[in-house]
Amino acid sequence: MNDHSVREAFKSTIPIMTGYIVLSIGFGLLCQRTGFPWWAGIAMSLFIYGGSMQFVAVGLITAGASLLTCALTTLMVQARHLFYGISMLDRYRNAGPARNYMIFTLTDETYSLVCTDDLPAGCEANRYRFFVSLFDQLWWVGGTALGVLLGEVLPFDTTGIEFSMTALFVTVFVEQWLTAENHIPALIGLGSSLVCLLIFGAGNFLIPAMILITALMTVCRGLIEKPQEVQE
Repeated sequence: MNDHSVREAFKSTIPIMTGYIVLSIGFGLLCQRTGFPWWAGIAMSLFIYGGSMQFVAVGLITAGASLLTCALTTLMVQARHLFYGISMLDRYRNAGPARNYMIFTLTDETYSLVCTDDLPAGCEANRYRFFVSLFDQLWWVGGTALGVLLGEVLPFDTTGIEFSMTALFVTVFVEQWLTAENHIPALIGLGSSLVCLLIFGAGNFLIPAMILITALMTVCRGLIEKPQEVQE
């Protein structure tokens, strides 16, 4: 059963691997082109593992931004991960020593795989979720290292490379929409984001949007869970 969980986790992360490796190669190239030491980008992928925030961090560091600016920007960009971690506390309750690592590695794409209770048949839940988290980070770190290496030997124009994270988010949304039977969570997320974007503007909408999404998901919990209960 344990080996089966590992195999299923690996297979589940293959679509994410194809996106992560391309994106993290871009991040590695960006680090190399901005004059970072070879190990800096890899260290960021290991210890920050923030996806879009890593691209933003490169710009902040090279621009000489203050620590306070970096902290506030990180909060704005990554605030959604607070809600990811809170929502998984119950599922990770019995995960043991791996619990903190599994919460740390809750990226958007990893969360989309582990937040459901509908896991592949025969998998041990916590083991499956741990290896999904581990494999996803390995793809990101490996791609970063490859990008740094390629940047040393091949010429690349990195203009516009930061848009790659937006492209990945759109791909994940479309995939979830096509495979999910219940579109209420997606509609809540999309609608809340658009409303907050119009009210608060592009630079300030993220945290209000996450609060609104959480409130509406709580209110609509019965409608969201009802189709699954009927199916069972």
